[in-house]
Amino acid sequence: MIHETFVASDPKSAYTQAVEKYGGKIELVSAKQLKYDDGKLRCEIKVAIPKAIYLRKTLGDEVPVAKSEETLLMEEIATLKSQLSLMKETLQKDISVNDTVISEVKALFMRKGIAEAWLDEVINGLVGTPIAEERKLLVSYLLEEIDDALKEKAEDLSVPKVMMFVGPTGTGKTTTIAKLAARYAYLMDTPYRVGLINLDSYKVGAIEQLKHYADIMQIDHIAVENVNGFKEALERSDAYDVMLVDTAGMSPYDTQKLIHTVEYVDSDTLKELEVHLVLPATVKYEDMEDIYTNFSFLNLDSVIITKFDETKHLGTLLNFMLVYGVPMSYFSIGQEVPDDLRVASKEYLLERLIGDIDAG
Repeated sequence: MIHETFVASDPKSAYTQAVEKYGGKIELVSAKQLKYDDGKLRCEIKVAIPKAIYLRKTLGDEVPVAKSEETLLMEEIATLKSQLSLMKETLQKDISVNDTVISEVKALFMRKGIAEAWLDEVINGLVGTPIAEERKLLVSYLLEEIDDALKEKAEDLSVPKVMMFVGPTGTGKTTTIAKLAARYAYLMDTPYRVGLINLDSYKVGAIEQLKHYADIMQIDHIAVENVNGFKEALERSDAYDVMLVDTAGMSPYDTQKLIHTVEYVDSDTLKELEVHLVLPATVKYEDMEDIYTNFSFLNLDSVIITKFDETKHLGTLLNFMLVYGVPMSYFSIGQEVPDDLRVASKEYLLERLIGDIDAG
């Protein structure tokens, strides 16, 4: 795939340019808003284009005859990378064959969902040390490394803010928002003024569900149908310490809905805007990667993990957090509003993982 950048006043126009040039078989890679030297805001999107389509559009029927020096250099680099990769694989095989402790501990963590590549990166430097010769020491060392690598986003309401929640359908966004609204308005040392904004006009009953929670808690609820309505709602944000924004659940592959969400994210607001991805602990690793990759261009501030009560095995989730290094802010551990919500902590995840390892 070939990457190319398009610039326009808004993401939809930039994406339209890309489609007009290359057709509909392109994939959205990223989108961001930048201020240029002339002081104007513009949206840049990056798209991935199949190589055959790119060459046909740019070269027509011409076929390059000779390879450039740059191409030859890239081929040499690729060959070196291949050789290094082969050397690394050979080293790993030697470690697995010759060191029973390392082999057993690696296998244990891999069964729990931790990627071999991450384990190898941590363990390779331990070969020949006392840690690698004692099973309990090595397990403890790996758990400490996991603890160091995990990131938490601290709960901070000292500054008025707008919090937007995004994610696929069925992740528990609306219920999580209700739990947070109750927490901020009633369960903290300082009661905060909370407002709810609903952008989800796609799912049947979505507005009614959030409005029902708002009525119970006596919290203002605003249903919004378009970007202009959202901007109007934000203009009233001075009345609130925190505004919680529910968005439409969508497939991470639905490019048009994702671009539409960018328009909301790029709306002007005098308050700090945070975007939180709501991700279930039950999703398989490949889907976690796709969800995060396709939502990440919304400039995510944190991940909120839901559905802890629906799985006993958190190795896959931990592996995702280790690989992508995204901060976690809250855990939803059940269906009860507002009780089954806690501020994210490394200790909670590690306790669950240690219990799973002991059971294994």
